[in-house]
Amino acid sequence: MDTGVDTSERDAEADPPVAAPAAQRSSQPTTRRRKKQPRTRRRLALDLTVLGVIGVLLVAATGASYSVIYERFYSPTAFVMRYLEMLSDGEAANALTLPGVALTEAELQANELSPEASDALLRKAALGQLSDITPISESTDGDISEVTVSYKAMGNPATTTFEVARDGVIGVAPTWRFATSPLGIVDITVLGSMEFSVNGFEIDKRQVSADGVDADPTASIPMLVFSPGIYTVSVNTAISATPGVAVLADVPLKEVPIQVQAEPTPEFIETAQERVTEFLASCAEQQVLQPTGCPFGFVEQNRIVDLPTWTVVQQPVVTIKPDGANWRIPDTTAMAHIEVAVQSLFDGSISTLSQDIPFIVNGSISALSDGSVSIRVGGTPAN
Repeated sequence: MDTGVDTSERDAEADPPVAAPAAQRSSQPTTRRRKKQPRTRRRLALDLTVLGVIGVLLVAATGASYSVIYERFYSPTAFVMRYLEMLSDGEAANALTLPGVALTEAELQANELSPEASDALLRKAALGQLSDITPISESTDGDISEVTVSYKAMGNPATTTFEVARDGVIGVAPTWRFATSPLGIVDITVLGSMEFSVNGFEIDKRQVSADGVDADPTASIPMLVFSPGIYTVSVNTAISATPGVAVLADVPLKEVPIQVQAEPTPEFIETAQERVTEFLASCAEQQVLQPTGCPFGFVEQNRIVDLPTWTVVQQPVVTIKPDGANWRIPDTTAMAHIEVAVQSLFDGSISTLSQDIPFIVNGSISALSDGSVSIRVGGTPAN
């Protein structure tokens, strides 16, 4: 008999699902973990590789940074460049304090240089212009590094090689000193003046010479200078001047000679001309046949009736030439004229003698310690 009851639900309740065996249940998650292991290892390997690359890059970057810093701040070239930049900036006092720059008398003697060399030019006021400073090369041989640098000294291109040696360390950074001092000597001889200037810096020989006020006006004056540099020696005084002579000091511990001959100024020549004119005028005032101490005179055999009268009808044109530390007036011609009444010893007649008398003027000029000059005029009758 059909009761109309759905037996599918009952069957479901009567027959619940059969659970999987324990071995089967435990095998499923185990299978899933084994599938993840290769992926995890690959990721770890990738991470390690990335970290390794980053480490290498960091090491390389650190090395590169240290190399840049070393080259720029702590290398022999950096040390030399710092010295040259100080000279370029006019920092003479700071440049002189760099290790290995200053020289003692013993070091000067050891390098066969004058131990009495003046240090008056080791100052800002005497420095020449340095520009376009560029390092060219750096090489090391044993404990010495040679650094070659190009530059322009007052616009003139040149190069100089410096010797540098280790001077210790600060932390891990090396320090340096000049193995050979970059100083040099300019041996200056100035004729015609006790005063001169170097790159515009005024100097009196008596202030820088080892002999002081007794300095020989013709002797050379050794003076320490920074190298590299151009040093222009000139004279500009009331009595003498020169446009200047330049010398390049581009080799450390080298002595460079320079000689300057000052020329008389127009004012000096004018003064000498006035002095000669005054001297000849005083000669012409003497109403005698042979004026005392004068370059002209006249010899007359007949009797002189009245006093003779002299005039200088042609003044000498005075020039001045150097004469060691002093000056001279070279021989120059002039003409005097005499008027005198004479009586003939033969017949007693009286006549007027009127005659031109040629003569030669010369002289010497000495420069005095106070800057003035002493002019001594002389001469002789012309032949």
